[in-house]
Amino acid sequence: MRIRWERGKAVAVIIAAAGLLAATAGSAAGSPGGRPAPGEAGTAFVQPRSVTTALPKWATKQRSADVARRKQRRTTAPTALSATVARAVKSVGAVPGKANALRAASQPTTLVLYDTAGPYGFLGELYAMATANLAGHFGTVTTKPVSQYTSGQINQFTATIYIGSTYYGGDIPDAIPNAFYTDVATSTQPVIWMNDNIWNLAGKVGVPAFTARYGWDPTTSYFDVGGSVGQVTQVDYKTQPLGRNIPAGADSGILRPNVLTGPGYPAVTSLAEAVDTSTSPNTRFPWAVRSSNLTYIGEIPYTYFNESDRAIAFYDLLFDALEPTTPTRHRALLRLEDISPGSDPEQLMDIAEYLTEEGIPYGFQLIPVYTDPKGAYNDGVPETRTLQQAPAVMAAVRYMLAHGGTIIDHGYTHQYGNVDNPYNGVTGDDFEFFRAHVDSADNVIYDGPVAEDSAAWANSRIVSAKTAFLLNLLPTPKLWTTPHYAASATDYGVINQHFTARYERSLYYAGQLTPAPINPQVYMGQFFPYPVKDVYGSKVIPENLGNYEPDSYNNRPPRLPADMINSAKLNLAVRDGFASFFYHPYYPVAPLRETVQGIRALGYTFVSPTSVVLP
Repeated sequence: MRIRWERGKAVAVIIAAAGLLAATAGSAAGSPGGRPAPGEAGTAFVQPRSVTTALPKWATKQRSADVARRKQRRTTAPTALSATVARAVKSVGAVPGKANALRAASQPTTLVLYDTAGPYGFLGELYAMATANLAGHFGTVTTKPVSQYTSGQINQFTATIYIGSTYYGGDIPDAIPNAFYTDVATSTQPVIWMNDNIWNLAGKVGVPAFTARYGWDPTTSYFDVGGSVGQVTQVDYKTQPLGRNIPAGADSGILRPNVLTGPGYPAVTSLAEAVDTSTSPNTRFPWAVRSSNLTYIGEIPYTYFNESDRAIAFYDLLFDALEPTTPTRHRALLRLEDISPGSDPEQLMDIAEYLTEEGIPYGFQLIPVYTDPKGAYNDGVPETRTLQQAPAVMAAVRYMLAHGGTIIDHGYTHQYGNVDNPYNGVTGDDFEFFRAHVDSADNVIYDGPVAEDSAAWANSRIVSAKTAFLLNLLPTPKLWTTPHYAASATDYGVINQHFTARYERSLYYAGQLTPAPINPQVYMGQFFPYPVKDVYGSKVIPENLGNYEPDSYNNRPPRLPADMINSAKLNLAVRDGFASFFYHPYYPVAPLRETVQGIRALGYTFVSPTSVVLP
């Protein structure tokens, strides 16, 4: 986004790119006043059409497969592994000694296992990347298809996470090795199991042995009740009412665990509760349960999530498995957005002086070159402006650097050539490393990396930006935010070579975890509740609240201080989490003040972005 200062008058052009819900993937946020545009705001999970069209079909297949499982159970008994395994399951108990020893001996390690079989097998890798990124907050992560699991691997890691995205049964044979079933049921190492196939674990090791250790029966637990998955719109975790917003027809359901009571069954802890609002009164049931070494989550929380979503519960549950002694603290981050030679220096100073008075450290993005190649905001006359040609902006930048601001490189021109990408070719309005267009429904559609995308091309953009900072005697930025949060896997690799960390939401592509080529048309977007080291090997500083935007744009609703404060409140459920947002300095001080005061009142402490970069 930018603010253009011309003839003593401020002209606002507001851009807010979105990390988007899968329900509206391919669309992005934009600007009020009839000029919407993508930017770094918004919701959560950017996905291309190939993914968003697959999700409802995947949900339908899961529901139908679960109906078939219920019918099959009436006539077919599960086949267990050997009696020796069953005896081992019954005798192993829940002593966590080995797990604690691994934690104490070294940095936590995580094994992430995922499905690849079936028509929607590609979703498994996307979910595995999301999980690996989060686990990268704690230590090193190993990912592999569950079909490649070998005996004993669970005991080599602090914790193992399996993401059941393919429903095995019917025409899709079980791809999970017996060794994994055996190790889960006989190990003391923590295991987190999401969504599908938990019933196969119980069937393989024997239902009596499973229930004796874990206290519930997955073979009589289903995603539906009376033929309906219900309408779960809320998940309660640690007193926080987390949201769950699934489009009509796209809900695959949440497994409702059949918890057993009575002599001989161990206690089962309900970690979070789902609230089904389709019944009167509302029906409540466990969203996640834990007993012995097993934590089970009844769905994959990455589908259709946003800043106030039930995924927050999963962010915190990872601490139980990987760093259970982590003390509680809550930190906040603020980033000023899209400053360029076209910004209004008086507005910059108003914001900077307020932050100085409040003693708030912050990051600020700087785009070294402003360009309007078609004169979209200059009466049809092309215009380019550099930092040397904007002395008042430079004075404001130097004031920020001297009063708690950390400079962040935000691309070279934050636009692409002289084409509409998707709007007008103007700095701050358009993508720099990605192509996009606006469809007939006023959604911004992500088209993929630019035609000339390569390591050399990306490197040239970054080197040009760094040279501009050097020529203006500015410190070389150690942090980077990708324009409109969109780049190719190749670009992210180059960015990693130049900067200590990215400060953003990012895109992650199919093929990143496998020997297969990267698929630029199959990807997901993700944001984080705490700093991580992602699958690109990059450190990423979180931005998880979005930004102030008083108007609706590109089918996105306004986002007001109260919305960001509410998201910050819900994120208090994460024991060492962040409330991280950004603000465009062409807006007045008042909404920023309201947001800052509200976040502080929740108990968050504002810190510098450089203070949270992982070692």
